[in-house]
Amino acid sequence: MVSYLITIGTRSVRMFITVARIMLPVMFIVYIADRLGLVRLAGEMLAPAMGLLGLPPEAGIIWATTILTNIYAGMATMAVLSDSLHLNVAQMSALGAMMLFAHNIPTEQSIVRKAGASALVTGGLRMGAGVLYGGLTGWVCHTFGLLQAPVSLAWMRHDEGLQQGPPDVLTWLWGTAESMVLVFVVIVALVLMLDVLERFGITRQITRLLTPVLRLSGLEERAAPLTTVGVLLGLAYGGALIIEAAERENFSPRTRLLALSWLSLCHALIEDTVLILAIGADIWVVLVFRTLFTLGILALMARLTRPGTPWGKRLQASAPSA
Repeated sequence: MVSYLITIGTRSVRMFITVARIMLPVMFIVYIADRLGLVRLAGEMLAPAMGLLGLPPEAGIIWATTILTNIYAGMATMAVLSDSLHLNVAQMSALGAMMLFAHNIPTEQSIVRKAGASALVTGGLRMGAGVLYGGLTGWVCHTFGLLQAPVSLAWMRHDEGLQQGPPDVLTWLWGTAESMVLVFVVIVALVLMLDVLERFGITRQITRLLTPVLRLSGLEERAAPLTTVGVLLGLAYGGALIIEAAERENFSPRTRLLALSWLSLCHALIEDTVLILAIGADIWVVLVFRTLFTLGILALMARLTRPGTPWGKRLQASAPSA
């Protein structure tokens, strides 16, 4: 028993160190950028593009904050702007879906790069998917008169837990420490869970159930359990497992690209979706159709990266020689 716990602990610590080395420097850089006002400047630059998507200029500030930091910071920005922000359910759903597709890009795509896929490609994929899906949502809802009821943000004006702007240094250090402790606890729990699932044969059953989706997305069956963990819980946790598994099982560049693109586009499906539903988005838009949209993108990528295609040949050429 002691030997088993030591093995689990050693594996968890190794994975945590790998992720922490990526996350901490990026989190520090983003914090400095926020203190210098660069995040808000990026939002103001996005404001004209928001008009093309049927969203008010304030949406650019909210999305830029979310892209560079996280969904909680995006919601905090929304709370501060709530007096001048007037959205209907369709607009909130479009903006919420964009926040779900593209948030915390610097940190999360650094993890993706370490796991073996291009941060530029996967980051661009997230941004492009967010814009395309948000635009389609706005156009469909406006054309057919769907989800036009106004959303009230009055409750956010009285929520003292949502604060705008960068925290002071001590608050940031304390919050960062709490986040890293949480990351470690979750990684330990996931390593234990995956080991138990493997020992009881549940992993094989999950893989069998996911076979149709895997076939559509072009993934190897070996990547199914790890990808599922990331989709349900988060990219930091799923990414840590993918990093460890990719080194252990020698995933092909194509499998890494597809798995990490899936995780980039659709992760933390439970927690993040609940947050966006809380601000008035529609569940069909931000969960059901967004998931189907993601699977459509993965199916297209799987087709474009098949062996013999130009992209597939480039991926094969990038594979390390045995």
